[in-house]
Amino acid sequence: MLILTCPYCGVRAEEAELAPGGEAHLKRFGAGASDEDFEGYMFARKNPKGVHFERWRHAYGCGKWFLAARCTATLEVFGTYPAQTTRPPADLLAAIKAKRPQWEGIE
Repeated sequence: MLILTCPYCGVRAEEAELAPGGEAHLKRFGAGASDEDFEGYMFARKNPKGVHFERWRHAYGCGKWFLAARCTATLEVFGTYPAQTTRPPADLLAAIKAKRPQWEGIE
């Protein structure tokens, strides 16, 4: 069972209390974007085996969206942070690199 801590209300919630929202930190394209850019935004997802940054909503709690870093192979959760953050926090990235030095895709 996946357990995430909401960074807003501090509640440790099981995944049944949360709603997944897909990949985090996507570049969104608005009006005037090329068809290729919009198609990439709508349909192209990384879906890696390993560390992944995702959007989650505390559906049966405070109702707020937040971001989480977890391993898709082991369900290990590295941390959560507010949804308004444009990049993963430096301390979270350092913790991931310390535990998973072989993972090169971290930004």
